[in-house]
Amino acid sequence: MELLPFASHYASADEPTLKGYGWLETQWEIGRQLAREGVERGGALLVLDEAQKMIGWSDTVKRLWDEDSRAQLPLRVLLLGSTPLLIQFGLTESLAGRFELVPVTHWSFPEMRDAFGWDLEQYLFYGGYPGSAPLVKDPERWSHYILDSLIETTVARDILLMTRVDKPALLRQLFQLGCQYSGQILSYTKMLGQLQDAGNTTTLAHYLRLLGAAGMVTGLSKYAGKAVRQRGSSPKLLALNTALMTATFPGDLETARSDRTFRGRLVETAVGSHLLNGVSGTKIEVLYWREANREVDFVLRHGRSLVAIEVKSGRPKDTLPGLEAFAMAFKPKRSILVGSGGIGIEEFLNVPVGHWLRSD
Repeated sequence: MELLPFASHYASADEPTLKGYGWLETQWEIGRQLAREGVERGGALLVLDEAQKMIGWSDTVKRLWDEDSRAQLPLRVLLLGSTPLLIQFGLTESLAGRFELVPVTHWSFPEMRDAFGWDLEQYLFYGGYPGSAPLVKDPERWSHYILDSLIETTVARDILLMTRVDKPALLRQLFQLGCQYSGQILSYTKMLGQLQDAGNTTTLAHYLRLLGAAGMVTGLSKYAGKAVRQRGSSPKLLALNTALMTATFPGDLETARSDRTFRGRLVETAVGSHLLNGVSGTKIEVLYWREANREVDFVLRHGRSLVAIEVKSGRPKDTLPGLEAFAMAFKPKRSILVGSGGIGIEEFLNVPVGHWLRSD
């Protein structure tokens, strides 16, 4: 690991008592002093963790940053936050033109393999939460950690604190539905029929966007070559981490591995979440395609370039593979089969998503 060529200061607001602008100014002044002392070495770096917990953080950061800009002080500032919704809200509210957003997504299969020695089956079941890795030998503790420390905390703190949610119970039910039907296309009307709490399609679409922004469950749009049809399509539900599905599974890794249908859902979800996490912060879109009884699981779109991806997971489907039909209709750059007869699942999860859109 390379050392920084300049001095740095780290401080965290992750304590029970919320930090105010006075605490933030104190930390910033420490960074300023280091920058003044290290001008010849390129200034200094100030790292503020859990930035969203600081009261009025975005307005204070804007004022301090503008002061340093006018003074030409070489102080770099890195704001970290585990609640992307609150971070994004503060950035867009006060810091327009003053920041670069660097998304940190769920850990990938190569990262979990290299850090913890996991094989593919372990990754499919336990997902990409590094904090949960030490608990996998105790399935009950692992499950409670995912449910209580990650899922409930994200819903209660990240989403419900970020924006007005008139029906918290409906949002929670929608999350559970998204995990239950991960990898499947479900219209909002059908979703309403599955949920106990009354709502409407507009509310569901809004809540699904919130869950997606929080890194939990999202809905992929349909590729149809026309934006209007795409926006009006039924979403393909997708959990962004397979652990969100297995935390409530009534069995262990071996049980899930022998359950062909459930393992198939895990495989398709792992591929989909790999694609979505891999394109975060880029202009690449992840969609799906379906026409009559033909379906392509995932479609990558970058400008006019398309890549069609079909996952052969072993899960029974009510549609037929649609790679050939899609290729004839839309002429994608590549058509990829993942699984038996194509690229191995493990191999596919090891390849950066952008690779499939390259010309070579």
